Amino acid sequence: MNLFLIILIVFNALAFLFYGFNCIFSLKMQDEFTRFGLTNVQRKLTGVLQVIGGSGLLVGFLVPVLGLISSLGLTLLMILGFAVRLKIKDSFVQAAPSFIFILLNGYISYKIAQSLNIIT
Repeated sequence: MNLFLIILIVFNALAFLFYGFNCIFSLKMQDEFTRFGLTNVQRKLTGVLQVIGGSGLLVGFLVPVLGLISSLGLTLLMILGFAVRLKIKDSFVQAAPSFIFILLNGYISYKIAQSLNIIT
């Protein structure tokens, strides 16, 4: 695994751990999820899934298949997040982070799958 990919994975993992904990505990995130039209249960579930995904990316350095599962799960989570942003008619700038994380996690998934010889 090259240094660039390692840096991307660590950055991605830390971003999801940070955002996940904020989803669970931050009052600002409670307001944001209300704006999204989502419930407190959905907010907390999103946060927990993000923390699990971020943790899984880090564990993936030791067990690569867990990194792959985590990056695929985070890709799906960001697709859903991007869809919510489109549904509530957020601007492109507001929706851009979720789209960027779709691309980032998709790339990480691809590279891990490649390293596991799942794809060539």
